[in-house]
Amino acid sequence: MTTLVLGGTGFIGRRLVPLLAKRGEEIVCMDINPQTANFAEYGKQVRVIRGDVSQFDDVMSAMANAKPSRVINLAYFLGSEHMPRVAFKLNILGMDNCFEAARLAGVNRVAYASSLAVSGEQKFYGDRLVDENDFRHGHVQYAMHKIFNEWQAQDYREKHGMEITAIRPANVTGPDKIVGSVDHVYCITTPARGKPVSFPYKDAMRCPIHVDEIAEIFARVIMTDQPKHMAYNTGGQAISLGELADLVREFLPDAQITFEKETGGKELSGNYLIDNTRLVQEFGVQYRPYRERVLQIINDIRREEGLPLVSDR
Repeated sequence: MTTLVLGGTGFIGRRLVPLLAKRGEEIVCMDINPQTANFAEYGKQVRVIRGDVSQFDDVMSAMANAKPSRVINLAYFLGSEHMPRVAFKLNILGMDNCFEAARLAGVNRVAYASSLAVSGEQKFYGDRLVDENDFRHGHVQYAMHKIFNEWQAQDYREKHGMEITAIRPANVTGPDKIVGSVDHVYCITTPARGKPVSFPYKDAMRCPIHVDEIAEIFARVIMTDQPKHMAYNTGGQAISLGELADLVREFLPDAQITFEKETGGKELSGNYLIDNTRLVQEFGVQYRPYRERVLQIINDIRREEGLPLVSDR
């Protein structure tokens, strides 16, 4: 069967495509920047085309030519600093283009990236885990767009019987992440390069999850024809930037990581206590210890920089 991946050469997509290929899928990637990934080793099994998800004709053309059985949309703007119309065209119109083109092409199975941002700050829930049934308190641009994506997906499900599934990644991390929530990434990658880094709050909380694990989640969910739910939290490792800095120093004792303030960031932090029970139970996902992922990212960077690799101490 064929899977169409919109935004397929991006941060998550370039990890997801090989996983789908190993499962025997034919893959068509549509991306506005097709040159950012190289899938040549998969030959004709993976085809990359240029297209803009905010242009309905591009999406419909890709859908009609690929004739996919499944569609994944990973095309969106991370963060809330974008100009309103620009963000709307990609995050709102682009997502609807995906849903509507799939409907017209008779593709019933769709999965897409929502976000933990829909929940808003942890303070709205107190010191407890947040699950998919909790009220969505997100209020910034990115969060509101993802909330609307989830509502729109539900509307398509109810009116057209489509099987559309939201995956809500937590703070995705990896050596090459440079947009969106990145302080938890730079806390690892900058010291790995031997450079100093500073952050406002030591007690700011994050819930990182490695991009390889996010890719595996998307692969498992999209390859399931009828998931039990319409939305899944990925969860991750709840950790403060101060705790993460201490973890990095275990591998890099000379790491120069500083903070302007010891406290004040926790109450500003997004949702970091996340219940991912339904994802774990239904799809059997298991995450590697976060300590291992930190070491992996450090060595990914040091390999790239031509620096000596470090080992677990």
